Amino acid sequence: MNHKKTLELMHTMRLHGMYDAMQGLVQSKQLSSLSADQLLGLLLQQEWDERNNRRIDRLTRTARFRYSASMTEVKADSKRNLSAEQLATISTCEWVNKAENLMITGPTGVGKSHLASAIGHHCCQLGLKVTYFNTQKLYQNLRLGRLDGTHRRQMQQLAKADLLILDDFGLQRPDEIARLDLLEMTEDRHGKKSTIIASQLPVSLWYEIIAEPTLADAILDRIVSNAHRIELTGESLRKKK
Repeated sequence: MNHKKTLELMHTMRLHGMYDAMQGLVQSKQLSSLSADQLLGLLLQQEWDERNNRRIDRLTRTARFRYSASMTEVKADSKRNLSAEQLATISTCEWVNKAENLMITGPTGVGKSHLASAIGHHCCQLGLKVTYFNTQKLYQNLRLGRLDGTHRRQMQQLAKADLLILDDFGLQRPDEIARLDLLEMTEDRHGKKSTIIASQLPVSLWYEIIAEPTLADAILDRIVSNAHRIELTGESLRKKK
């Protein structure tokens, strides 16, 4: 089989990584210098890399992050109350595999959303499915879903995400419908999937924000009981810019 025919088959079979690698070897006239085992290994590695990169791109697009952020940008800083030990723990994403949660709190501008997004991007790199939402917009989307018949599908999609990020939690008190949606989300995910909640309010005030005592007890028990906590401090990063 000649090289042209091989390339055509690779293209037809959508082996894009193999196609690019093979085409490069042919054009550079390096193909003859490789043994059969070396060629096969190189083509398979290129195909795996190509598919893995496409999957990461797809996971990242689907997550709809607020920020394009990377854990390499996040540095331990005692002034922000962010230690190297905390970064080491969250960077492994092992807590996501264990279906544990993460609470990120602190005043406005200290980098809560950026940190949550960086963690989410890192989880996508590891092949985990991440979903990001501003909490108020999520409540609105779910309310609209009740009207157009998509609410059940929305809740199922939220339940399936390996990591759900709820940003700007507690800026407004949830109404009765939003509280019920939040309870269902936490119930569906408890012990099965992980959630990051980023909030300007300390965890001690979340009970008051949820407002309805019975639902607040049920929601917070599921969210906080197995959660890691990062309480950021310091000046607003926006002011420094």
